[in-house]
Amino acid sequence: MTLSLKDNSNWLRVRRYWELLQVLVSRNLKVRYRGSFLGVYWSLLNPLIMTGLYTAIFGATFASYYGNSILNYMLAAFTGLVVINFFSAATMQALSSVVANGSLLNKIRLPVSIFPVSMIAANVFQFVVGILPLLAVMTFINSKSLVNVLALLFPLAALILVCTGIGFLVSALYVFFRDLPYFYELVVFVLWISSPVFYPAAIVPKEVQPFLALNPLSPIIESLRQITLSGLSPDLNLVWGALFSGVVILSLGWAFFQLWRHQFMDLL
Repeated sequence: MTLSLKDNSNWLRVRRYWELLQVLVSRNLKVRYRGSFLGVYWSLLNPLIMTGLYTAIFGATFASYYGNSILNYMLAAFTGLVVINFFSAATMQALSSVVANGSLLNKIRLPVSIFPVSMIAANVFQFVVGILPLLAVMTFINSKSLVNVLALLFPLAALILVCTGIGFLVSALYVFFRDLPYFYELVVFVLWISSPVFYPAAIVPKEVQPFLALNPLSPIIESLRQITLSGLSPDLNLVWGALFSGVVILSLGWAFFQLWRHQFMDLL
């Protein structure tokens, strides 16, 4: 009987969390795109424009690393850009989410973690609606395999795990350090420049590669490119490497968020 009541209580808690998440994600998207012509498809426009720019500048130089095809380089740059853009937008929005809702938390008892999670979830919705269909078409054309299309979900899951873990960490830190956005912009830039976004990983000197391997976005980009562009079956080593780094970062982010959470209300 006691176990049944406990299970029921846990189920009600999960259900309430899910309902709150839906409300917050809906609110976030409505506020963000109120009066917008393209809506969530603005998230697709930026990587397309940047892909064209990178192709014009670097396409002829780096095409040899992609089967001497400028089109393949264009697709490779696009996959790198969608990853770094998703990471930048999702984590920057998660960073301020707890502080921005401080007045609400002081009035209503809510699970604090719902705010960074809702920001990540809103960006996941944008990605699934705007970018994922295009990636799926690209993958099917190159691989002629539905397995590869379905395998896109694995690097996407790894990206979500990484962003959620970082979101927990930076949203907690921002409660204590209000200058954090300025520093975090620099961190995002370092992650962007150290990720093989517009350049192939093969050009990085061997002496530097171990340091770049610490970048959690690199295995995600490489896994996504391999699934999308190679035409071969998904490389499980890349997939599991991306997922493992995602799980580690999520665990660390959640641990720090929980460790500092009891201090939040004194500072909001």
